[in-house]
Parts: sequence; structure tokens; C-alpha cells
Amino acid sequence: MLDGRPLIDAHLHAARLPTLKPSWTQWAHDFGDREVLDQVYDGAGTMVPAQFDAYLAGEGVDTALLLAEYSPKATGIQPVEDLLPLTAYNPDRLKIIANLNPHLHYPVDEELERQLGLGAVALKIHPVHAGAAVNDRALYPAYEICQSAGLPVVVHCGTSTFPGSSNALADPVLLDDVLRDFRRLDVVLAHGGRGWWYDAAAFLALVNSHVWIELSGLPPSRLREYYARHSWDRLTRKMIFGTDWPGVPGIAKNARAVAALCPDELTAGLVLAGNAARVYNLKLPA
Repeated sequence: MLDGRPLIDAHLHAARLPTLKPSWTQWAHDFGDREVLDQVYDGAGTMVPAQFDAYLAGEGVDTALLLAEYSPKATGIQPVEDLLPLTAYNPDRLKIIANLNPHLHYPVDEELERQLGLGAVALKIHPVHAGAAVNDRALYPAYEICQSAGLPVVVHCGTSTFPGSSNALADPVLLDDVLRDFRRLDVVLAHGGRGWWYDAAAFLALVNSHVWIELSGLPPSRLREYYARHSWDRLTRKMIFGTDWPGVPGIAKNARAVAALCPDELTAGLVLAGNAARVYNLKLPA
């Protein structure tokens, strides 16, 4: 709980550093809290479960969603197996989001089922780093699994500065096919259209009850500017809090700043935890 409110951070990267490219480590040190990184990692670059869990508890995080990523062209490999010691330490607080890259995983439905069997509560698609469009028909069997199981698909929707990124693939227009073909599928737009697509992301969220804006990587002080052309009161009710940790100065700091922007207490509760609980099928603390 943070200031009496439940808090779900829907977007964290808790990777083993040896599996990643140097640019990822540089990003974490440039935008994150180096003192915290030194606290939660051991000398070999592996996350220490007890210390990471204690850090999240101190930030008021009730549930943290940890992302795997298979993007050798851009950031490296964050295999889902490396997250299992964290979720095993505190399965109530720590959950996994699966990741698929159609260039690496075949058949995608079998790989998704495997990662769901390890405890994943959602699927993440990263077109920009994987180099595969979100409407690639090779991914459709995975979308069908998620729709049938009531699990959300998280889609990277924003620019990336990592070498090897294909930013054109972040265009929300590519989701048009997916939303048409999977009408009951919840789609979470990670980074909310960061860069060039704020308006398109907001429009999708406002016209489609199954589309959500996820705030990871967006400075709270600029949110109203980014979405100035849309009804703030309506749009905030479609937002999900996330930080993109470790590329953030502090989880609690960001959460308080986002809550202060909400039009009322009910909406603040939805943004910080309620919407994520609904979309990711999570339990809120009493």
C-alpha cells in the first residue's frame, strides 16, 4: 500500500545483467537509482530476491509485474526462467509477464503455453525490439490463447533508443487488424504511444473498451501535455500505472505524482491498481 492506496506496478525489468547488451545496463544507470541497483543486485549481476522484494515493499508496491524479453537484436535476452527465483520468493507480490518473438519461438502457441505454465499472467509483444509487427499472422495463435483465457496482451507502443530498434513497428495503426480479429482481447499499450503516437494511443483507448494506456517510461509531469487533445477525465480512467523500472528514479515518487494528476480519488485508485487488477486478473489487498 502507498499512502493508504493499493499499488500495482505493471511494468518492471528485473533481468540478469550478463544476459543483456551493454546499452541496457547503461540505460538503467542513466535513468535509474544507482544506489538501489547496487542494493538489489549481487556482484555477478543477478537479482537478490529478498532484497528486491524488500525494496518493492518499501516503495509501497503490492504487486509487481516482471517482464521477460527475447530481443537479441536490441537489448539482449531476459529469459523467463531468470525471473522464477523472484516469483518463488514472494509469489503474492511478484508475477511474470510472458514474451514471444516470432523470429525465435516456433510454434508460438506452444511457447506461450510453456511460459503460462511457469506462472505468467499476461503476454508481452515488443515489435520494436523483436523486429516483428504486432499484426504478424504468426502471432495469431498466441492471441487466440490469450483471448480464450481472458489474459491481456501488452504491446510496446512507443519509440526506443536502443541500437537495433525498429521504431516504425510501434505505430498503433498496426493494432487495427488485431483489435478487429480479436474483439474480446484486452490490449495494454505499454508507454502509451511515447514519441509520435500519443494521440493515436489515446484514441484507441477511448473508443475501445478493451484498450488501455500503460504509463511506463512517461514522466508524470508531462502526461497532460502528451494527451492534451483528449478528455483528461475520461482518459485517466483507462490508464494503468507502470514505471519501466529500473529506468525510473523511484516507484513511489512516480505513483504519488500520477495520483496527484487524477481528477478524483476514485480515478487515482483505478490508475494505481484497480485497472491493472481487472485487466491482469489480480487480487487487490484489503
